[in-house]
Formats: sequence, C-alpha cells, structure tokens
Amino acid sequence: MLLVRKNFPVFVTGASGFIGGKIAERLLADGRRVRVLARRPLPHLEALGAEVIPGDLDNPDALRRGCLGAETVFHVAGRVGVWGSRREFFAVNVGGTQNVIHACREAGVARLVYTSSPSVVYNGGDLAGIDESAPLCVQAPCGYPTSKAAAERVVLAAHGPSFATVALRPHLVWGPGDKNVVPRVLALAKAGRLKIIGSGRNRVDVTHISNVVDAHLLAEGALCNPIGYKGSGAPPPGGRAYFITNGEPVVLWDWINQLLRGVGITEITRHVPRPVAYAAGGLMEALWRMLPLPGEPPMTRFVAKEMATDHWFDISAARRDLGYHPLVTVADGTTELIEHLRRTTAG
Repeated sequence: MLLVRKNFPVFVTGASGFIGGKIAERLLADGRRVRVLARRPLPHLEALGAEVIPGDLDNPDALRRGCLGAETVFHVAGRVGVWGSRREFFAVNVGGTQNVIHACREAGVARLVYTSSPSVVYNGGDLAGIDESAPLCVQAPCGYPTSKAAAERVVLAAHGPSFATVALRPHLVWGPGDKNVVPRVLALAKAGRLKIIGSGRNRVDVTHISNVVDAHLLAEGALCNPIGYKGSGAPPPGGRAYFITNGEPVVLWDWINQLLRGVGITEITRHVPRPVAYAAGGLMEALWRMLPLPGEPPMTRFVAKEMATDHWFDISAARRDLGYHPLVTVADGTTELIEHLRRTTAG
C-alpha cells in the first residue's frame, strides 16, 4: 500500500472532541502536518505543533483555510446527543458535512474520512451481528441517528475518481480522555440515578479509542491506493461505510458494573422494565417540549431502547478492506481505564 505523504497537511474537524483530538495527537506523533478546526483554543494540540483554525462547520473561510493544500480531511465534527430539534441536528450534521465536501472540492483535497455512527442503522430493536448491508434509518425518536444517516449518504455519494470518501462507524468509544460516555455513566451511578433497563443481559460493542484512531489512519491509507485492491477479491474501500468496534461484544451492564467496582462506586442492581422506561422517556420528552425545561430529559425513548437492546456488529469488512485489527482488547483497555480513573479522581 502507498504511504501517505507526510509533507502535505492534514485537516481535522472536531479536534476539540475525544475522537478528533486523539486523531490529531496521533497524526502529530507520526510527524504529520496537522490543522484543526475548533471553536475554542486548543493549547494542548498547539503545543504539539497543530495549527488551530478558529471556526465551525458554518464558516466557509475557515474550512477553505483548513483544506488549502491538504490531501486528507478527517471530518469528525458534528452535533451529538439524544435531545434537540431535528432541524439543529440536520443543520450541523448534514449541512456542515456538505460545507466540508464543498471546501474539499474547491481545494482539490484527494481524500475524506468521515466519522459516522452505528446509530445510522437504528431500527428500535436488537442489532445482533449485523453488517453494512443493514438499511440506513429514516425515522428515529431523536434527530441524531437520522441526521448522521443522511450525512453518511452525502459523503458516500461524493466519492469519485478525483475525490475518495469513506465512512467509519465506531461504536461506544471509550478510554482515557473520554469526557462523555464513561464519566456520564459514573456520575449518574454515583448520584443513584442509574438503573438497569430491561433484563440487563443485552450485549453491546464497545470500542477503545486507540482502535478507533487506528481505523481512521488505516482508512486513509486504504484510500491512497485503491488500485491495490483490484484482483485481491476485496472491493475498493472508497464510497463505502464500515463498522468499527473491538469485535468482542460485552454484556453492557456487567461491563458498567465492572467499571463501578473498579472505582469504588456501588454496583447497579435495580431494574426498570423496558416498556416502563420507554413510556417514561416519551412522557419526559413531552414535558421538556411543552414547558420547556432546561437541559435534556433524564430519560428519552431513544435512550430507553439503546440501553436495553443488543448492539453489536460484524467488522469483517473493515478487517478485509482496511486491514483493521483491534489491538487493544476490552480486558486490557478496561484495566487501563480503571487505573486512569483512580489516578485522576484520587483525593
């Protein structure tokens, strides 16, 4: 496979977030020239050598500056969450992605690696071992899955001979530096506000951040040399989407309780029936819309479904087409994370 040319800059959107920031760090450690788009200063990345371009996905000038002379763009930025208006989700995730693609084409960028989400195949039920043939969702209880699905369609439709695109779908990303998934679970458990929804035996994929970064760089490398795939029996990776996980599903609530034990928080044993949680989520959504109340509801229909159903995926395509092999296991990564949490919360 052709090596990427390190003398050309790489542009990363969403570098103030967990995934985007870790991608930027890895690129800088590999000696790459890195530009990042951010709405706030990022002194840590600047100290490592990144050029921070102030702006967001609605700023054409900032996107042009980021793309100028770049051969690869990692588009990680987006609106995430389980609460908010559909219009806002689509404005950022679809409109912002269209803006990035437009800037890439104007600047002659050769490759776009887009960070999508497995929620693009949300169907309200169990997703057990499914692959990329699963249909994209068009309806969900919140705007995030449908907006990410629409954005993924835009990215893959933009693929062509002079502009190669690929979409990656990492699931439940965690590890040292995460300020969202695990810290939120720990805070809810510590406050006594976390309960097991359903049987508690649902299996999910969790993905260590190091593996997610590996997948992004492997995708970039695969797009560099699509000709190498001819005759190999593997389809070219361009214009395709790939699930990215650790490839070892866990029983969700067992894994959460392992983390809680590791940091000295009481394990979760109380259950709420899935229909009750779903109904409560619908009621809370209605209250938050009508009153309206600040923040987001403590339960939503989307969260109730996600916390009680199977969500694990077949990563055979990523192994075959991208050469992706998760190097950090769930066991090793969990041990590392617990040690990190103990250090950072001590005292």
